[in-house]
Parts: sequence; structure tokens; C-alpha cells
Amino acid sequence: MKKKNIAIIAHVDHGKTTLVDTLLKSSEGLRENETIQKRAMDSNDLERERGITILAKTTAIDYKGYRINILDTPGHADFAGEVERIMGMVDGVILLVDAYEGTMPQTRFVLKKALEYKHKVIVVVNKIDREFARPEEAVDEVLDLFIELGADDDQLDFPVVYASAFKNTSSLTSDVESQKPGMNVLLDLIIEKIPSPKVKVDGPLLFQPALLDYNDYVGRIGIGLVKQGVVRVNDIVSCIRTDGTIKNFRIQKLFGFLGLKRIEIETAEAGDIIAVAGLSDIYVGETITNVGETFALPLINVSEPTVQMTFGTNTSPFSGREGTFVTARKIDERLYKETQKDVSLRVERVDTKEEWIVSGRGELHLSILIENMRREGYEFQVSRPKVIEKVIDDVVYEPYELVQVDCPTEYIGSVIEMIGSKKGDLKTMSSHENQTRLIYEMPSRGLIGFMTDFLTATHGYGIINHSYLDYRPKENVGFIGRKLGVLVSINEGPVTAYAAGGMEERGELFLEPGYKVYEGMIVGVCNREEDLAVNITREKQMTNQRSSTKDTTVVLKRPRTMNLENYLEFINDDELVEITPKSIRLRKAILNTNDRKRYDSYHLKK
Repeated sequence: MKKKNIAIIAHVDHGKTTLVDTLLKSSEGLRENETIQKRAMDSNDLERERGITILAKTTAIDYKGYRINILDTPGHADFAGEVERIMGMVDGVILLVDAYEGTMPQTRFVLKKALEYKHKVIVVVNKIDREFARPEEAVDEVLDLFIELGADDDQLDFPVVYASAFKNTSSLTSDVESQKPGMNVLLDLIIEKIPSPKVKVDGPLLFQPALLDYNDYVGRIGIGLVKQGVVRVNDIVSCIRTDGTIKNFRIQKLFGFLGLKRIEIETAEAGDIIAVAGLSDIYVGETITNVGETFALPLINVSEPTVQMTFGTNTSPFSGREGTFVTARKIDERLYKETQKDVSLRVERVDTKEEWIVSGRGELHLSILIENMRREGYEFQVSRPKVIEKVIDDVVYEPYELVQVDCPTEYIGSVIEMIGSKKGDLKTMSSHENQTRLIYEMPSRGLIGFMTDFLTATHGYGIINHSYLDYRPKENVGFIGRKLGVLVSINEGPVTAYAAGGMEERGELFLEPGYKVYEGMIVGVCNREEDLAVNITREKQMTNQRSSTKDTTVVLKRPRTMNLENYLEFINDDELVEITPKSIRLRKAILNTNDRKRYDSYHLKK
């Protein structure tokens, strides 16, 4: 069967996974009684809840005598390394663009990578039926982006399909009335425009894993394209490592992809996208070849982490009450397992401490790991994220981001002032129907803890997207973290309505009456810049005086609710987030009130 290998690339939430759903429905191999659920490729619970693709997924459909291998890639900047690595596995890409939003920061990144590989691009303008859709302007923006990124004449001559992946309709014109059921228009273009794999069946085996997976039974699994030759189960092959050393191993299992399934196969040949099991420590960029061969494929670049956090065993008084896995050994095993399938993650154990330095591609990358561990029953604590700096020739470098802001024009003054204070460099500014778009280049550290203030300034209407640019010399300007102090409990016990009522004039609480707290736990944000130690468990003194009011008449404001990312952004360097399967708590690193005061006093003098 003839083959076509394509990747679907786009900015987050432009409809990649929904488009894959509709393409799967067009597969000639799909049984009549086999149903495709929404977002079928997002198998992880978090992917479904957040509506994002976290790791690249592989599937395949049969159409008009072709096996079309499709890779659904992540759209969020933190997972851009996945997109970069799969470009060597495909021969063309489908660039998906929202008919209303047009090109976005991540659109630029993914398209740049596709053009560097000289891939043929088919542009799909999605959500054509969306209110205020502007498909012609979206295509013009894509063309401008092609020109800006240095596309050649052949690449500039890209075909365009207008579609609604949600409704499973498509056409070759921007008129909504011309939409017809199915994605045959797109599938026909893939067969016509996307070249077949440039591979040779004859010759020594050449296979290079670009993605990793992990299985408790067979260990690490390498996913990639067979670029030359044939591979069979039980073959003895050589792995040429990234350092040039060679290790022989036996192919235990081969997996292919069809529809929603990963299927075991006995043989694969050049042009097939497969998964290989048999070498427990196989890694991205290594070359699998016949025994005795020494030719190695060019190494694949793996994106370096830009943000790191400290993970540690839970040291709060409530340690072990809610989690199943609480020991350092269990946490160490879990972090190691994650590094087996996520090549952008780095884990380093801190000597003599039950702590680990965990480095990733961004706050979202690390928060996804934290949330997955929490749901699996792990209990631990984490520090505030901080960017990873590099020292080159005695000069300190820090990561920079391309930042795109979309918000109502009435709030634009506050946004410009806020980003300006974070050393953001405004590149372009444009307005459309009372919405203004700003493009900035700014240090990554300016974005840590920025989202909460940004949403407040834009009354929740602002949208911010960013993607990694490069490392640049660090400017000697320190960014202010959270401006306000926090309310910190001085004792252990349940929060009382009486004490909570007395706290409201001092700040905003995070907890409701009845919630159990401990000394050093953060219970709210103060309305002043310094921290305030409070007795949140205090009860009303009983007297023999009859009162005209009772505790039951106390009407409290609703406590502030935050998600995991909000907590990570909120804390300062002297604070931690306590993670358990049932709770997320904020606490001071030093719990004892007197010890913390002495520590703060000493450092204030210095």
C-alpha cells in the first residue's frame, strides 16, 4: 500500500484534534459499528479537561489505496519540542488556522519548522462557520507569515481548504454555503500535493526514534520513521548512540498505527511510522541499523528546558494524611518514569535532601506533571518556578519569549504599562473591532506570576499567548514578585466563622470556615505589602452576657478560588505549594512563626 506521512500543526485550540476526529471518520478501514468519540486522540484525562494536546499522537487512515499516517501535534508553546522532532518523520504538513483569530504566536513557530524542512504545506482555515469569521483575512495573514519566514516560490503556492472540523464539512471556497459534508476535499489534496516518503526499501536498516513512550512491561518505546530497509520482530540490530557507541539488542515488539489503535506487527519497511520495543534506554536521535553498519543519521535536536522548580517530600504537619505515595523513594521512581517518555524534562536529585530540581519547557509543562502525579496519589511540595539562566563567556543569558496579547482596546493602556515594567519590547500593535493585538519580545521571567495581574487589569477579557524565542544577555533589572503580603496562620485547627469575619478587613481569604489549617499555612492575601500572622482558628469568647447577635448571623465573602497554575504563580521564593490528591495548600517554607520572623529580620539587616 502506498503511503503519505503528514503532521497537523497549529496554535493551541485551533481545532487540530477535532480535525483528526473527522479524518478518522473518513477512514475506509473503520468498521460501521466503530464510533469515534470527540477528541479521540486525547487519551489523557487532563488533555480532555483542558482541551489541549500535551504529547504528539500518531494514527493512520486508509483512503483510496493510500495509508495516510497522521501526527496530531501539541499546540501549546511548552510542548513545542514535540512539534520540532516530528518534522523529520513527515513529508508534508496541514497548517490549521482559526478563521477568526488568524495567525498566532505558535502558528509562527510551527510553520517556521515546517519551512526549514522544505515541507509542502496545505492550509486549512478552520471554524469557517464561527461568528465574525474572516477567512480571507486569515489567508492573507498566513501568506504574509510565509513571506516573512522566507518561504520559497513553491511553498508560497499553497492550497487552501475551508472547513468546520466540528461539523465535519469542507470546501475549496470561503463561502460558508459551499461547505459539503466530509473531509474528502482535504484527503484528495493530501494524496495530490503531499509527496510520498523519500525512502529506500533496499539497503541497510535505518530507523531513528523521534518520540518516546513508556510501558511497564517492555520499558521505553521509540517511535519514528523507518527511513531505509526492513525491520522484523526478533531481528538482532545495532543502536548507534548519540555519543557514537554501539549497542546490539533484539527487536522484542513492533507496533504500527491504524485508526485509534496501536497494533502489533511482524514487519515494517521504509516509509512506515512505527514504535520499536526491545532497548530499555532507547533515546531520541539514535540510529537503529543492521549489525555491522556504522552509518548514523544526523542527530535530532531536543529542546532544552527553560524553567525549573524544586520538588520535595511533604514536610507539613498534615503529611501522609491524604496521599498514597509520600516517600522520597516513590517520588523518585515516578519522576524517573516521567523522564523515560518526556525528553524535554530533566530531573536532578539534590544531595543530602529529599528534593529534586525538575526542569521543563515552561510553567504549563511542569504543572501538567504535578497534576498527573497528584491524581495518581502522590503527595509532595513544590517551589516557585524560576527561569534557567546560562553563563556564556562570563555573561549571564536568560530566555526570551515572543508574547501576543489580545484584549479590549479600553484596557490597552494598563496592559502596555504592565508589560513595559517587565522589560517587554513592543514590536507591533493593531486594532480590529474594538480588539487590540500587541506583539512583544520580553524576558521569560517577566511572565512568571504575570497572568493573575493581567486578567485583573483586563477584567478577565484579555488573552495572552507566548512562545520561546532564544537566550539573550540578562538585563540587571529585578522584577517584583507578588506585591501584597499574605495572611499566615499562627496555630493549628479549623477555621472559624468568627475569626474569618474579623480577617476580612485585613485581606482576602482562601478558605471557608471548617477548613483545617496549621501553623505557617497561608490562609489569604493581605491588603498590605507585608505578611501578617493571624489567628484564623480563634473562637468567640463565651460570657454570661446575652448578645443581640450570634455567630450564625456572620455573612462572609466568598473565598478566592484558584487552580494549580494560579497557586504556582502566586507564591514568592520563601513559600511552597503543598500538593496532595485531595488538597492544594499554600505554606511558608519556614512554618514556625518565631523562626520565620528571626529569619526575615536577619535577611532584612543584610
